Amino acid sequence: MPLFPEELVLPRPGAGPSTRCPIPAPPESSFTETFGALLPPTKYVNTSNGKAAYYDISPSLSGSSTTTPDRVLLIHGVQTPALGLLPLSRALQDSFPHRHFVLFDLWGHGLSDTPFLPHESSLFHQLIDALFKQLEWTSAHLIGFSFGGALTAGYTASRTLRVESFTLIAPAGLMRSSELAPEEQGHMRGGGDESVARKWVHNWLNGGELVVPADWKERVAKGEVVAPALREWQLREHGGHVASVVGMIRDGGAFDDHATFVEAARTGIPSLAILGGLDNICSSQDLKDVGITNVAIVPEVGHEVVRQRVPEVATLISEFWKTMDHANSRGIRKS
Repeated sequence: MPLFPEELVLPRPGAGPSTRCPIPAPPESSFTETFGALLPPTKYVNTSNGKAAYYDISPSLSGSSTTTPDRVLLIHGVQTPALGLLPLSRALQDSFPHRHFVLFDLWGHGLSDTPFLPHESSLFHQLIDALFKQLEWTSAHLIGFSFGGALTAGYTASRTLRVESFTLIAPAGLMRSSELAPEEQGHMRGGGDESVARKWVHNWLNGGELVVPADWKERVAKGEVVAPALREWQLREHGGHVASVVGMIRDGGAFDDHATFVEAARTGIPSLAILGGLDNICSSQDLKDVGITNVAIVPEVGHEVVRQRVPEVATLISEFWKTMDHANSRGIRKS
């Protein structure tokens, strides 16, 4: 008998190979019926681990036929899928109409399957590899938010030649599990009651029970991204979402990933970090301690800076890119 979604427990690192098929994502129709067609038409990349959704925002202006447009891959965080980064990508495209932007749903999010595999960072790096191959990209600028920031640092450290620059927005990865309460550390390690561990992860991420605004439908109809509504839809419609979220927090590098950030900084690839001044997930000192020194602070906002302060975040990234392009006026590494 198949497990119900709330009972699904993914293998932990070190488990033997699994023959279980991925847990399929909901159909696109379920998503668009709820949130409309805000994103470009869904495309899919098929991998040995499952099927993942991505969204192609092609350049709005054509450049020279002899040059390859700069390419940008945006990587979302835990719980809120690719749609959550659409406002930022649109704002950046307004300033850089020649650039090619792509968003995608991480495993267990949006319209991407949940592989029945340990959700280590390498599983997600392989997904990015598959996207690069399908898009025929050899390199790109990376922008990662929260958990996507940890993945961005890891991808930069391990696939240096594929990264033109990297931007970390409120990155996870630098929290220390040793600072959690003893019972919380037990949930991270596993071996206890998995239902309790799932509840702890959910409450830790949301600061308590998930609250969806009463007017979310009206706001979505106006084209607004309402993150709690997206999260609730996944909890209801995606059979592998909860398990993926738990796996990402436990095993994906959300905690204690300092060495990876150090390696990313040592590559010398141009980087920018953007933090909300009220964020308790990552501080400027955390980043400077691992060698990320180009840090910008957006005041009076917390971890949701990427959605709550889109114009300021887009301006900071735009200035970073323009400065980098000026310093590399002979052209950055592209193929």
